[in-house]
Amino acid sequence: MSNRVALVLGSGGARGYAHVGVIRELEARGYEIVAVSGASMGALIGGLWATGKLEEYCNWAENIDYLEMIRLMDISLSKPGVIKGEKLFSRIREIMGSHRIEELAVPYTAVATSLSTRKEVWFQRGDLVTAIRASCAIPSLFNPVEMQGQLLVDGGVLNPLPMAPAGSAMADMVVAVDLLGEAKPDLHKSLSKEDESESVLEGWFRKLSGNKKEKQPEAALLDSLNLMDVSNQAMEVMQESLSRYKMAGYLPDVHISVPRNICQFYEFHRFQEIAETGRQLAVKALDQWEAEKTDQPHALLEADSV
Repeated sequence: MSNRVALVLGSGGARGYAHVGVIRELEARGYEIVAVSGASMGALIGGLWATGKLEEYCNWAENIDYLEMIRLMDISLSKPGVIKGEKLFSRIREIMGSHRIEELAVPYTAVATSLSTRKEVWFQRGDLVTAIRASCAIPSLFNPVEMQGQLLVDGGVLNPLPMAPAGSAMADMVVAVDLLGEAKPDLHKSLSKEDESESVLEGWFRKLSGNKKEKQPEAALLDSLNLMDVSNQAMEVMQESLSRYKMAGYLPDVHISVPRNICQFYEFHRFQEIAETGRQLAVKALDQWEAEKTDQPHALLEADSV
């Protein structure tokens, strides 16, 4: 069975932890990942895997405490983004190390968006952490990255699911993980622990946007939303449309669709359950793909082997 995979990892904030579960399931089944492309959180998880540091990062993400999280939030309301990102990406560099993309063991592409040229920027050479930081620079939240006279922001602005780089990979199949899948009723509620205290990031975002945690009447829909909610939902509406457009031109062999309501984009404290949900979705998608390959007529299989 073909097992060389070109892996495409989409953007989506904390939902990106589902990528971890997908990678774990692919490797458990003996698939060989031979190329990675990603946008935003997909670029981060893909880069960590490519440097062999994914599990080290996961261990940190599972165990990060309140004080370290606060320390990493270097807030600056006078800048283009409310988080400068210096401390956070310094910590990521400590975990990942310094690497040049062209020296990685597999072809790697991180996608960012240039505000200067209004075009996608593909990082396939140069410093890996810088590429990831540019790809993850969510507008208004993180400071843009200035490079060679351009201002670079989140790759998901123009390409939330970067399929095109996978087309040139020496792979047997393309696996795409879309973090903007159709919402499932009550999914977010069912995944949350009823007695779980408010996360550090959730409380911080609510204070930033002036929203209280108390529930609002259903009729007062506008009053139930804060600035971050509206901004994030508007971004996701745009990205869903772009993802469909990208897959229309480059259809993956295996499409793993992660429901967009699996969590809020800032719920990074839910690492274990999000990663496990990603693994379960990968199991379902790969089981279906493998069954279809097995059910092909023998004559066709023999012709392929000639």
